Amino acid sequence: MPDGRLSGMAASPPSAVDREGPITHHARRDQNQGSPEPFHPYAPAPTAPIHMIYSLWQAQQDFHFPMRAFAESAGRLLRQWEPVTAAMPLAAPFIRRAGAAFELIANTRTTHSRPDYGFTTARVGNRDVEVTEEVVHETPFGTLLRFAKDTSVQQPRVLVVAPMSGHFSTLLRGTVEVLLPDHDVYITDWVNARDVPLSAGDFSFDDFTDHIIRFLEVMGQGSHVLAVCQPAPATLAAVALMAEDGNRATPASMTLMAGPIDTRISPTTVNELAQSKPIEWFARNLIGTVPARYAGAGRRVYPGAIQLQAFMSMNLGRHMKAHHTHYENIVTGDLEAAEAHRRFYDEYFAVMDLPATFYLETVQRIFQDHDLPLGRLMHRGRLVRPEAIRRTALMTVEGERDDICAIGQTMAALDLCPNIPLANRHHHLQTGAGHYGVFSGRRWANEVYPKVRAMIEANS
Repeated sequence: MPDGRLSGMAASPPSAVDREGPITHHARRDQNQGSPEPFHPYAPAPTAPIHMIYSLWQAQQDFHFPMRAFAESAGRLLRQWEPVTAAMPLAAPFIRRAGAAFELIANTRTTHSRPDYGFTTARVGNRDVEVTEEVVHETPFGTLLRFAKDTSVQQPRVLVVAPMSGHFSTLLRGTVEVLLPDHDVYITDWVNARDVPLSAGDFSFDDFTDHIIRFLEVMGQGSHVLAVCQPAPATLAAVALMAEDGNRATPASMTLMAGPIDTRISPTTVNELAQSKPIEWFARNLIGTVPARYAGAGRRVYPGAIQLQAFMSMNLGRHMKAHHTHYENIVTGDLEAAEAHRRFYDEYFAVMDLPATFYLETVQRIFQDHDLPLGRLMHRGRLVRPEAIRRTALMTVEGERDDICAIGQTMAALDLCPNIPLANRHHHLQTGAGHYGVFSGRRWANEVYPKVRAMIEANS
């Protein structure tokens, strides 16, 4: 999950903006499809008590709301004139510049609302079929969401386990989009902790693992699971528990992508930062309380908005340049680049709060104590034994240039599962790919995905 600098908890990359500037240029847009960074465990810590910062942030949002609402309405009105500006050479520059300025003002905000996945059709065989979102199972903290296709074709069922991070599960829109034509795709659609009442209870690392198990049970025998980034350890734990119990819903295959199975291997800056402070520091400096106005009032969380502010401060110059470029794109009429910018920042500024217990336990168990690779990860008082997995095929995927989850950290899962036959243990190192490129963009679609698809097909 994204994260001073230790403010999040899963291994995730810097965004395309943070690393290479905004995704408004055609080459980068094609590669990463304009999506923001996944959850990153580390970002500069606040300089004031976080409970005060949360309240001050909310007050700032409320204070600026009227101005942003006016700017949004004015910008929308001016954009309606765009088709006729060609016939108004004198007025066109003013209309475009005013519209661009209003849009920049309107978009200086964060939201706590999940963006749409946006899938309406998918190509199955030689025809396009309708796609609808179907809630299959629901808990206060997460939904098993199916992208149901209007087709009688039977396809392998795949559960995509998304990070419970500072961004919503829509972050994996590009992953799902590539999977959809060939698979019956489900996703863990996590709920913003800010919106979960205290009456729903706490949410821990064990609860996260239990959700994966339950979702697989609902999907039924013969399903497959694909975990991206932060949930890789919990997914491996879930499958190990299911295998040891002889659970009929134990997945036929498991794909772990750029996940922190053993962060002792080639430690990155992210991993070193996780080790630099005791867990008490995280609890004291990075955990806030949901304000009274929300459904989750009183719940202890790691605030997504604070995480986003930390990210922005780390690369403020690049973000400012991105918005200046966006302004110029609107003025010059480069509507394609402008729309790519909007898509990127609509997702980037949509944040969710993380349950404090889950966040802190993940930091401690996965990044500090290395419980899984050391053979001491416990689940509700029971030892997790990856060696119990025998019939589930396993594939690990890493990126050559991943500076968040280094080479070897995900592949470590293969050694933890010695009783899976060698023929069913696979690894793919994607050349040229950073963290995000492992599961989104051109390299994911053209080079990684064919190998994942072949492995799923072979075990269906």
